[in-house]
Amino acid sequence: MQIEQIEILEFLKRHSPFKELPDDLLQQVASDTDVCYFKAGSPILQFGQSLDALYVIRSGAVETFRRTGELYNRLSEGGLFAEQGLLRNRKVRFPATALEDSLLYLIPADRFDQLCEQSDFFADYVEISDEERRKNTPNRRADANELMTSKVSTLISRAPVLLDMNSSARDAAMAMQAAGVSSLLVMAEQRMAGILTDRDLRNRLVAPGLPFETPVRDIMTTELISISHHQFVFEAMLLMLRHNVHHLPVLQQGQPLGVIAISDIIRYESKNSLFVVSSIFRQQSVSELAALVPDVRACFVRMVNEDANSHMIGSAMALIGRSFKQRLLELAEAELGPPPVPYCFLALGSMAREEQLIVTDQDNALIVHDDFVPEQHDAYFQQLAQFVCDGLDACGYAYCTGEIMATNPKWRQPLRVWQQYFRDWITAPSAERLLHSSIFFDLAGVWGKTEWAEQLNRTIAQLAPKHPLFLASMARNALQRTPPLGFFKDFVMENDGRQNNSLNIKRRGTAPVADLIRLHALAIGCSDSNSFARLRAIIKAKLLPPGRGEDLRDALEVIAMARIRHQALALEAGEAPDNQLAPERLSDFERRNLKEAFQVLSNAQKYLKFRYQGNRS
Repeated sequence: MQIEQIEILEFLKRHSPFKELPDDLLQQVASDTDVCYFKAGSPILQFGQSLDALYVIRSGAVETFRRTGELYNRLSEGGLFAEQGLLRNRKVRFPATALEDSLLYLIPADRFDQLCEQSDFFADYVEISDEERRKNTPNRRADANELMTSKVSTLISRAPVLLDMNSSARDAAMAMQAAGVSSLLVMAEQRMAGILTDRDLRNRLVAPGLPFETPVRDIMTTELISISHHQFVFEAMLLMLRHNVHHLPVLQQGQPLGVIAISDIIRYESKNSLFVVSSIFRQQSVSELAALVPDVRACFVRMVNEDANSHMIGSAMALIGRSFKQRLLELAEAELGPPPVPYCFLALGSMAREEQLIVTDQDNALIVHDDFVPEQHDAYFQQLAQFVCDGLDACGYAYCTGEIMATNPKWRQPLRVWQQYFRDWITAPSAERLLHSSIFFDLAGVWGKTEWAEQLNRTIAQLAPKHPLFLASMARNALQRTPPLGFFKDFVMENDGRQNNSLNIKRRGTAPVADLIRLHALAIGCSDSNSFARLRAIIKAKLLPPGRGEDLRDALEVIAMARIRHQALALEAGEAPDNQLAPERLSDFERRNLKEAFQVLSNAQKYLKFRYQGNRS
């Protein structure tokens, strides 16, 4: 082998899909490879041109385009292009131009065909488009946890026990005993009117001393929480946690198919967020709650290793965080006594969006009733807020350095003040108010009068679309955090003295994605908080060009999972988890997909400048 061919061989050994090839085959490839040089700005391939080689970038950077002229991809060292054309009649599908002075390796088309025939990995790699790689990352392992992949219908072992709503409590108890079940569904003219459980019989019949002939309609639960048969077991678990119920009717086309209980899920899973939450509500002190931190971290790592997606993990961690807040509020009220006026404790930011991870601070606030008189009532709520925020810090949710906490009197206000806050932020935007908009426009009630939080969300959804100046200001604000890609499509590293050669995957990745999705959701009056739910509404509203919403959804998943896996690996290594991702620790495949996801984010930010200009409605 000549020196030049040895250099080619050594280079190919460092990059997929070549490094996975056997040595003898790779040597043949290196022997046949030609070298070409293109100056910056010069065309490399034009649409429809005949193809006779696969192009691999040795150095420099190359842009490829759709036939419309829209940027398709930007590639750097190790990137390859023209594979799609070679697979389809050997004609250029994506024109290419040298972005900077570039040295390229050209692998003959016949050799490309041979590699596809002899290597399944190579064939799979080149047959998958860049967009499909993003959508399929990370691949679901064959041994993925059944909790994440099994449908609710698999838990149903028998038809539901049904009873007419005019039947007596005695009839219900006898029917449950005969069937060996702990619940039954109460029907009214072929319609499900409620559910009756053994707990309802104890608490609403036996304890108050009601006669056994009491109609079940008087003691049943009418606020039904149900689930569809095609949803996942994991979603059933989340519903049970969110609504604190132990039985879920399963519906098919609106009709009851069966009922699943917590015990059914327990058979699937014995160490998950359900048990962490159950443990939280059994603890009697802050120190006992803080002792659960290792269990929370173990739950996080396990979900990652069992191939849960980012929405599953974010939802579960948010539910755990919400449960800590709720138990701390129970303990606080037990110590301080009942509140002097009604209140609602708010979760803000990632917890409200159900996108919380293991590295997080606490963002919270408190709404009090409009009868609130500071001189008479605020001492109680100041103590309550201090108790909860101190407890959250002890449980791993660090104090917010920006003081976005209920301990700050500014964020402990009557409902009428909160309503005015949001009106001012939307109708008269300023730099400070825009900062608040980015934080407080993701909110959820976790305790007390949670309907007040829903009321604020409705106010936001009604006002925001009517104020284009506010949306334009939010757009400018959203562009202040850009993805970590330089002009030549390489990662921009951060060197702050502590985190060398790394990038902050939250500040430069998940946060700007959440910012622009929030903005689009405000523009269409969407009251959802979760980014994936917001994206579904945005796509349905056709606010974005065709396909852009789906691309953004896939990019969010790739970026979020990179952050999640980084934190899980740190925990497994016994290190303190953080958001500082070192790209050199990623595989070539992960680097490629993360770069593509950042490019999608960059393009989405460019669209903000066009869409929200202050004079658009």
